[in-house]
Amino acid sequence: MSATPRVSALAPFHVRAFRFQWPADLATSWAFEMETLILGWYVLVETRSVMMLTVFASLLYVGTLLSPMFGVVGDRIGHRNLLCAMRGVYAACALTLMAFTFAGVLTPMHVLVVTAVTGLVRPSDIGMRAALVGETMPSDRLMGAMSIQRTTQDSARVAGALTGAGIVAALGMGPAYSVVSVLYTVSILLTLKAGSAHSASRGAARTAGEPERASPWRDLREGLTYVWTTPHLLAMMSLAFLLNLTAFPQYNNLLPVMARQVFHTDQTGLGYMVAGAASGALLGSIILSRIGHTIRPGRMMVVFSAAWYLMLLLFAQTQHPAAGIPILLLAGVAQSLSMVAMAAALLRNSDVRYRGRIMGIRMLAIYGNLPGLLLSAPLIASFGYPPTATLYCAIGLLFTLLITVRWRAQLWQADAPLNTRYTPR
Repeated sequence: MSATPRVSALAPFHVRAFRFQWPADLATSWAFEMETLILGWYVLVETRSVMMLTVFASLLYVGTLLSPMFGVVGDRIGHRNLLCAMRGVYAACALTLMAFTFAGVLTPMHVLVVTAVTGLVRPSDIGMRAALVGETMPSDRLMGAMSIQRTTQDSARVAGALTGAGIVAALGMGPAYSVVSVLYTVSILLTLKAGSAHSASRGAARTAGEPERASPWRDLREGLTYVWTTPHLLAMMSLAFLLNLTAFPQYNNLLPVMARQVFHTDQTGLGYMVAGAASGALLGSIILSRIGHTIRPGRMMVVFSAAWYLMLLLFAQTQHPAAGIPILLLAGVAQSLSMVAMAAALLRNSDVRYRGRIMGIRMLAIYGNLPGLLLSAPLIASFGYPPTATLYCAIGLLFTLLITVRWRAQLWQADAPLNTRYTPR
């Protein structure tokens, strides 16, 4: 019996485009996390309203319905070019809030308006990052590349949570937003160097050498039809929507409620909670970068989605950060193993012509955050955070089981394409 080939965890960095994309994505992710924590705490403290916090968090996802069209645009003009334009929007919004803060005129309404603008673009960023990795990375390094790319988000949750809380506590929102603005600017400059020559010249090549393409709406319809008629893609999209509906609101945007109402801690305590969850996710990404070629992605995403719900269920029953943070760390590990396996499986098991649209439609699943967050506000007001979180986890576990049974042939059978073990060349 032959030994399993050993793969260097740093192999994706042999690709020049990835050496620029990784730090660009890292700077963007750090800015995202700092911004979310700073503004979420500001809205909660200034308005003293859980409803306003959920409105703020929901606005971050308001552009989710546009994600498939971002995928169409990325397939047409190149994912690198699209990412540069998107990150220009983030920088402009951050500079606006920084100016309002230094001028002493910032209000929660300003925050909500600017967040709505950012929220039109931000939900598509992760999908376009993945599409760019798929475009520039050889297939034998894709699982490792997706694992390493995921560390940009996970490490950002650690660094963004701790530095964001610390800067605001020590210096105020103005200096904190100066850091956020610098990070976005750096990300734009690095993204300009990422991508392949094919990516950079895609639009020109099509104009010069190919017949005129169909309308963007037809491109979008083709992508949606492709997902709807491909069982393994539909199964993954259904699971992604469920996780965004019931798990992500607890794991991300509702942590300030747990910190304030149950743990009775401040912004620094919230930072430690976020950092604990992110440290677990980072650990999961690092583990997968080493063993990704040995796993069956379909089974992994199902098993660790269920494990994620179980950890969140335990977390909802805790009464002190000393018990809650270790559970959040384990939840982060489960979340990372599930989500990275799903992203890699989507890229490896879909037609390359639809890559941008597939990842855009995948981001459409983030829309589940909106009803998940908005429904949580009245439930928390009536019953408290622990019962609401328990209900969400119970629903999530039930429907994870139903999705697995419905698409058992695609998600669980060992010989299914989604469960093909990665074999490096």
